[in-house]
Amino acid sequence: MAGDDSSGFQAGQSGLIVRVPEAEPVVRAWRERLDPSARAGVPAHVTVLFPFLDESSVDDGVCAAVAEVIGRHRPFEVRFERCGRFPGSLYLVPEPGIPFVRLTEAIEDRWPRHPPFGGRFDEIVPHLTVAQGQDDAVLEEVEAGLRDRLPVTGRVSSVDLMVHDGTGWRQRASFALR
Repeated sequence: MAGDDSSGFQAGQSGLIVRVPEAEPVVRAWRERLDPSARAGVPAHVTVLFPFLDESSVDDGVCAAVAEVIGRHRPFEVRFERCGRFPGSLYLVPEPGIPFVRLTEAIEDRWPRHPPFGGRFDEIVPHLTVAQGQDDAVLEEVEAGLRDRLPVTGRVSSVDLMVHDGTGWRQRASFALR
């Protein structure tokens, strides 16, 4: 998820993410400085789907449907050992990436009117954003600072529903992979 309250987040927006707590010690300081979503309360994560439904549409039936879709997927191990870039952004590359793609595709199949990132991109590229909206010199500094702290490994066993309350992001629900 990208941006903060002043750069595009709105009360009621929601998103589905995979938290990566193992990455927090490595990326927290950079994210707090250079990723507005971190300052708005979003932990280190790989986005499954953003934006998702407006919070007013998320009822028990929607949560049950998300749980069913996510529950079709098995937990998996993930490793972050290198950085990647989008224009103005630096991220950690999850390996394998395909399980994240499958999660995104499964949610998008169930809610086709909510494509990843509003349909702005043709390809799903799983990533853990560390810095965004920065020039190349800053991104090079961040990448150099991360190099000796990688790899990070973790286990993916759930997907969290995050909701923006007008001030910041909070977790509304968590759905287990089975």
